[in-house]
Amino acid sequence: MTGKQLRNSILQWAIQGKLVPQDPNDEPASVLLERIREEKARLVKEKKIKRDKNETIIYRGEDNSYYRNNGLIA
Repeated sequence: MTGKQLRNSILQWAIQGKLVPQDPNDEPASVLLERIREEKARLVKEKKIKRDKNETIIYRGEDNSYYRNNGLIA
């Protein structure tokens, strides 16, 4: 196995959550990201932080591929 193959394998395991034991009590990443978005929106509304001009939302399309929405498209 070459160094590049090893690196790709490790990255794939990381993406699949196979590098460390997973806690079934952990909430899904999508829920966590939504809570973070809501908290940021609240802090922006309270003028404690500035709005991120380059905010990007990553979502899964109908074809199960991931896409990025930079907030300019509804």
